[in-house]
Amino acid sequence: MTPTDQNLPELAAIPISVLIVDDDEAHAQAVADSLERVGCDCQIAGSGRKGIERIEGENFDIIITDLKMDEIDGLAILRKAKEELPEAEVIVLTGHSSINSAVTAMQAGAYTYLTKPLDIQELRHSVEKAATRIRLIRRNAALNRRLDEKFGFEGVIGNSPAMNRVIEQLKALAPTEATVLILGESGTGKELVARALHQNSQRKTKPFVPLNISALPESILESELFGHEQGAFTGAVTKRVGKFEYANGGTLFLDEVGEMPTETQIKLLRVLEDRKITRVGSNDEKSINVRLIAATNADLKESMEKGSFRRDLYYRLSVVTIYLPPLRDRRPDIPLLIDHFLKEFSKLYGKEVQGVSRAAKHALIHYDWPGNIRQLRNTIEGMMALDLDGLLDVDDLPDDIRPFAGRDAEAAALGSGADHLVGKTLEDVERFYIQRALEITGGRREEAAKMLNIGERTLYRKINEYGLRN
Repeated sequence: MTPTDQNLPELAAIPISVLIVDDDEAHAQAVADSLERVGCDCQIAGSGRKGIERIEGENFDIIITDLKMDEIDGLAILRKAKEELPEAEVIVLTGHSSINSAVTAMQAGAYTYLTKPLDIQELRHSVEKAATRIRLIRRNAALNRRLDEKFGFEGVIGNSPAMNRVIEQLKALAPTEATVLILGESGTGKELVARALHQNSQRKTKPFVPLNISALPESILESELFGHEQGAFTGAVTKRVGKFEYANGGTLFLDEVGEMPTETQIKLLRVLEDRKITRVGSNDEKSINVRLIAATNADLKESMEKGSFRRDLYYRLSVVTIYLPPLRDRRPDIPLLIDHFLKEFSKLYGKEVQGVSRAAKHALIHYDWPGNIRQLRNTIEGMMALDLDGLLDVDDLPDDIRPFAGRDAEAAALGSGADHLVGKTLEDVERFYIQRALEITGGRREEAAKMLNIGERTLYRKINEYGLRN
């Protein structure tokens, strides 16, 4: 068995489709026979024209083409392959007299070139290397798809049960035209969720327009929403297009909608029902096509009881309601968010860090985060900006978070909710603490094992033994 033949299982692990373009059909068949022995699925095109037709109509991972052919040569095959199948690799076969043309092919994007007469082992080796690169691309693409499904939906990061429910809701709602009300504490990422809905909808090529109601004085809110005509009020020196008109065809996101004055609520309800707006100072109605997403950290049901928020508007806004949990209720997501912000600020500041120390990370996980994700993001940015040694450690933590670091924090985190274990068996206690450590570390076995002071292999065996979520 040749050294290349020893790699048969790996080469055949993911089928690789190969197109061989050569007007010497006997030579093409010999190449195909050689490669099929190492698991490739080979097809033959007996001319450059037939090769072009196959490339236009089918998918191939690797294209092996003779450089010198009548009518359509190997360079034309290379150009067509790069146009139609940009991820495919092209191997060019050439005689010694055409080395300069082969170099031109390499400059045009060929993976490599081989000279005739072919060395079969060299051919297999080149195909194997190209196949390895293709498998890596496939695996990375598959991994990214799994990560998108598991950890986020267009930037909405999380793998806790609570966030998995949110992400499933977003996937279902994004293609629809349903009006959505997003509820959650300040800093939980309500605008990010609204953007995710827009970016995954049919409106994604149109504007996403955010407007924070609480940031605007009541005197100019209607103008911001609906626009105004020149001279409509003191200071209106020019005509102004409102946010509804600006977002036409796209999505309008009204944040802190619970702060909207009652008079404006009435006008907003009319716009939602009639899909028409009237600029301040005008009598002409304009039709608009806008998907509305609203958000608030207020208790709108309580506001309705007090009479400060209209019931009819509430029911119009809350066709579907999404609740974003506070960060303290989704602690398994904190390590994911930390990693995300580390990458973001490493790029922003051009500053590489090794990561976050175990003690500092446990403090970040155990802290209650009254400002939620916004506060965590600002904390990581501040730590990175001030760090001097390339490792975010306890000394980089803000004063109010630092006391949660170290073994006391680990013990407190592990012991949380353990009162029910009194009188339980040793297996029940062990199972509880292993599950708790996995939750705190976001499923990272190495960190969980260190927290529990056991080996990673032991932890892996216990996870399987107890049927735990990893």
